[in-house]
Amino acid sequence: MPTPHQSTHSAAVTRFAPSPTGDLHVGGARTALFCWAYAKGHQGEFVLRIEDTDQKRSSMGAAREAMKDLSWLGLDWDQGPDESEGERGEHGPYFQSQRLDLYGRYLADLLEQDLAYHAFDTSAELDEKRRAARAAKQAYRYDRAGLEVPRAERFARAEAGESHVVRFRTPDQPVVIKDAVLGEATLPAGEVDDFIIRKADGFPTYHFAVVVDDALMGCTHVFRAQEHFNNTAKHLLIQDALGFEHPIYAHFPLIMNPDGSKMSKRDKDKAVRAAVKAAGLEAPPEGSIDPAVFSAWLGDKKAQLDHDQLTRLAEAVGAQLPEINVQDFRRSGYLPEVLCNFLALNGWSPGDDLEKFDTTFLSEHFDLGRVQKTAARFDRDKLLAFNLDAIQAMTPEEFHERALAHGRQFHPKFIEQLTPEQFELLVEASRERSKTLDELFRSNNWLLLDEEDVVWPVSKPVRKAMLKGDPTGLELLAKVQPLIETIEPFESGALEQQLGDWAAEHCDGNLGRIAQPLRIAVTGGPVSPPIFDTLVMLGRARTVRRITRCLEALASPAS
Repeated sequence: MPTPHQSTHSAAVTRFAPSPTGDLHVGGARTALFCWAYAKGHQGEFVLRIEDTDQKRSSMGAAREAMKDLSWLGLDWDQGPDESEGERGEHGPYFQSQRLDLYGRYLADLLEQDLAYHAFDTSAELDEKRRAARAAKQAYRYDRAGLEVPRAERFARAEAGESHVVRFRTPDQPVVIKDAVLGEATLPAGEVDDFIIRKADGFPTYHFAVVVDDALMGCTHVFRAQEHFNNTAKHLLIQDALGFEHPIYAHFPLIMNPDGSKMSKRDKDKAVRAAVKAAGLEAPPEGSIDPAVFSAWLGDKKAQLDHDQLTRLAEAVGAQLPEINVQDFRRSGYLPEVLCNFLALNGWSPGDDLEKFDTTFLSEHFDLGRVQKTAARFDRDKLLAFNLDAIQAMTPEEFHERALAHGRQFHPKFIEQLTPEQFELLVEASRERSKTLDELFRSNNWLLLDEEDVVWPVSKPVRKAMLKGDPTGLELLAKVQPLIETIEPFESGALEQQLGDWAAEHCDGNLGRIAQPLRIAVTGGPVSPPIFDTLVMLGRARTVRRITRCLEALASPAS
């Protein structure tokens, strides 16, 4: 039987062990960040392990995405699976589904010593006992009915293949939990009943697999979310039964929304439901999602759309989906170093009112003594301000490089349709006002529109710029069009010079009187990069065609 890995030095070994049942939540990312920082700061090792024993919900795709997210954050692991489907380290495999033989050996040892036992209770029998406990207003505790079956019979029935689970035989004693963040707590005898350590499908439960793996991988410190605190009692008992050392435990407070609610994927559903309700929709916008799916979702508050359906519906109704998972923040154009910085502040403080630091600083200064005990509040406005500051501090070359990489990953159509010169001009015009890498793509979709697809909703800003004043913006636009058709070269400098001269003659020198009508005409709205850059990015032919169509569309009295 493998023996627990014993470190030959005082270096810390931490681990991050996600279940690949969905995207990596930012709360999980913060746990990984703290594990990584502690290991690096103590000349130790950071282990990545994939806990995929839930065969119905686990997927290799989710595991790969989690690895990509960690790599994007810069959290390199010393042991664990490799993105190329290999592995690093000598204590693998690092997928729990590939370690069943190991768990089986330790399980057999517990069964042989009568520290665990086969239990053949049916689901119906257990459900009936739970109902009886509820009716008596008592907490349900397993009654050890499995032990009423003679030992030899239990082994024989299990050997014959009869469906069963394996339960740990919990000693009748209090359990003391020592936590480096939350302090010490004692669970009285009888609080922990005989819990399941192997399921009927032959896979170990979380409680058993995690103990065996932590020991065999030499984990000296176990850091995880506060919701796992009570599980620690079970893990300590199994460690004692198997003769394993206790690692140092630290449980971190949860990350909550500003209103105190838990950050979860249901926040996205709530945002879309609110937008649908505000719009009074009884059917989905055309081209978004299947009407039958929409109807079932709308009629059941517990129903959940999948990611693609929710995204399409959100876009159709104009709902802003809140970022919850690391992948959400990547798509939204946040910088990984900023997200790491911000996550560290959600639960830990470096002191001295310091807020801006990198992961190198974090690894050198992170300690458990400054981890807060209460839930952190995730302030998205503050994160956005951090991201803006980081973008402003970039050189133009770095911003161009990182915006291009973001565009290639999340907006390939945008990159394909713009020439390198157009994209460079867009980047130069957008850097000072971009809060995220995604903003320059989201706010400039007008560049991708065919000329016949541009529309001009007459909002209040549009009405003011185009239909008010004497002469109106629309009248000025008609007068300036012939000049636009002749300016050579069609570049920012020449446009600024000649349009400035034209404004001096026709607008009392107020360039804004014609700049805003031009902007609305060529983009469909009142916001774009500086007007001269906007016109150059479109080019003369597209600019003139859009002006012509705008004049036709807004000239109607119905407008």
